[in-house]
Amino acid sequence: MTGQTIKTRMPWWAWLWPLLACVMVAAAIAYHGSLLIAPLAVTLIATVFAAVYHAELIAHKIGEPFGTLVLAIAVTVIEVALVVSVMIGGGEDAAALARDTVFAAVMIVCNGIVGLCLLVGGVRHHRQDFQVQGASAAMAVLAALTTLSLIIPNFTTSTPGPFFNASQLIFAGAMSLVLYGVFVFVQTVRHRDDFLHETGDDADAHPPASNRMAALGAVLLLVALVAVVGLAKSLAPSVEAAVARFGAPKSVVGVVIAALVLLPEGLAAVRAAQADRLQTSLNLALGSALASIGLTIPAVAAVSIGFGLPLTLGLGPKEEVLLALTLLVGVITLGTGRTTVLQGAVHLVILAAFLFLAVIP
Repeated sequence: MTGQTIKTRMPWWAWLWPLLACVMVAAAIAYHGSLLIAPLAVTLIATVFAAVYHAELIAHKIGEPFGTLVLAIAVTVIEVALVVSVMIGGGEDAAALARDTVFAAVMIVCNGIVGLCLLVGGVRHHRQDFQVQGASAAMAVLAALTTLSLIIPNFTTSTPGPFFNASQLIFAGAMSLVLYGVFVFVQTVRHRDDFLHETGDDADAHPPASNRMAALGAVLLLVALVAVVGLAKSLAPSVEAAVARFGAPKSVVGVVIAALVLLPEGLAAVRAAQADRLQTSLNLALGSALASIGLTIPAVAAVSIGFGLPLTLGLGPKEEVLLALTLLVGVITLGTGRTTVLQGAVHLVILAAFLFLAVIP
């Protein structure tokens, strides 16, 4: 875990904010006025902190690397639900939302979360070590998933433009599921030791939570994640209006959605790096990027085929260059098993370039 002491009694805010968030989501559905924007934003941020607490509690209970999978898969499933719901409701206007959200998630995870973890961990601990085998395996799968799903559509000839036809969508979705499934099997069963901290991720000084508290934490984690997405969706019209007001591209909406959904994972990963558990940070970060593609692409492909909705997957030339740079730097950074603040700074600069060029293309 991340060094946070798991108390025998759950703090009041850990259960209050998820429940209050559900109330705020219901209020946002019933009332669409601008007066709710600030309360919704405050509730969203507080609920994210609650989600991180519950995720850490569960992760400490079941051990690594299973614990990091809990938050990664749970958040990604909710992200998929959000993207699919917007796709069905938005029609042709939302054709590129899945691509923009997935690409933004990869960039935020690989450059933002990883970069911040390396920077924060490097400042506090000078140098940090991790398992090269696990990180390299994750990067290999990530490179294959992003290339097959986000770049190849630009070069197929069955349909013009950055699109897959129905059979290609089925193939891409199936391959995404296969790759992600094999990675999870390797991470949790066949080569589990490659994803554990060298000193042992289960060697915390404090005992894990009781079964009852862990079960309650799992329920509240799910409630918090659903509420986070509900709040994000309620705030989406205000985000879209702000994007239009500033004349920014529609792809910025995907960036905002990805950032909001990834907040719990990002906070948990940074706290792990602060506690000198960089392996846990990388498990969270890279695992969430893989889950984002491995689960989102099959889901949106099925929705596109089932509802006859257009689906734009191919990235533009600028985005392809940024993705290639991210993968190249990621392989170099994670190829030595040791990091400093320099690698963190490089990744954060790439993230800054991505965000700047997303707003001002």
